Amino acid sequence: MRLTAERIDWTVHGHRLLGNVNLTVESGETFGLIGPNGSGKTTLMRLLAGLRRPKVGRVLMDDRPMAGMPQRDIARAIAFVEQQADTFERIQVHQAVALGRTPFLSPLHAWSDLDDATVAHALDAVGMSRLADRLWHTLSGGERQRVHIARALAQQPRALLLDEPTNHLDIRHQLSILRLVGQLPITVVIALHDLNQAMDCDRIGVMDGGRLIAVGPPREVLTVERLRHTFGVHADFLDDPREGRSMLRFRHAL
Repeated sequence: MRLTAERIDWTVHGHRLLGNVNLTVESGETFGLIGPNGSGKTTLMRLLAGLRRPKVGRVLMDDRPMAGMPQRDIARAIAFVEQQADTFERIQVHQAVALGRTPFLSPLHAWSDLDDATVAHALDAVGMSRLADRLWHTLSGGERQRVHIARALAQQPRALLLDEPTNHLDIRHQLSILRLVGQLPITVVIALHDLNQAMDCDRIGVMDGGRLIAVGPPREVLTVERLRHTFGVHADFLDDPREGRSMLRFRHAL
């Protein structure tokens, strides 16, 4: 599924959070969104997910304006994992994941064995099957994050948007979640702080001051000059002969 933002502006209490943002994420692409804190990444993600409707510009899903679409139709196509997501505390893990099936339920479509199987598969994908009966409030921050990702997977979306999905995760689960996301045959937009993780995306976009200042393949966009100007760091590219990829090493900009 293709996601498009056209001439998006977003202002809150007179403060401009996004300015004239134009972006197209192609169907099946893994697109990384990077930028300093407060650069507008989360605001743009929420607009792309259809959780907010821009007053200036528009967001399109497969060339159809979202503004004219029912929220249920959007929820059936797009799943969004927020950076600071939360859910009801007095429910079990499998119940939290089952919430991902809500857009598909109706008086004509009651809960079925297929929904059970979808929830079970989502839990297994993030390594949370053994905790399916645990209460939400007993989970660690990293475990909660994996449950939120499982809930998004249970939606079986055509596009998955993740805002800093590796927050709270230890390095092993960071790698497993990123590998899982990279293998999904759907459109993925992922906001990341770790620029080495962003190097594995098909393309990346750099946000700065509410504007999308660069879009392209990671190695072309993450130049030494841009890293110094936008992130305030010096960087060196190191080649990893084992995996045949480049990695970034950072130094303080003096």
